[in-house]
Amino acid sequence: MLIKEIATIKPIKPLTPQQQRIDTLKQQVKRSQEAVKAERQRQKVAKAQAQLAKAGQQLSS
Repeated sequence: MLIKEIATIKPIKPLTPQQQRIDTLKQQVKRSQEAVKAERQRQKVAKAQAQLAKAGQQLSS
């Protein structure tokens, strides 16, 4: 990095309470979306494992 690149970086101002609340809510939305995605994937894997177990039982019978 060059010195002039560092000198042009502006300091980040603190957020107002309203902006902080909006930012927090946005972060909660992202976490919730990731949790839903992970749960759907977990259920999909569990269903596939159950089908494999069922198929394995039918073959051994």
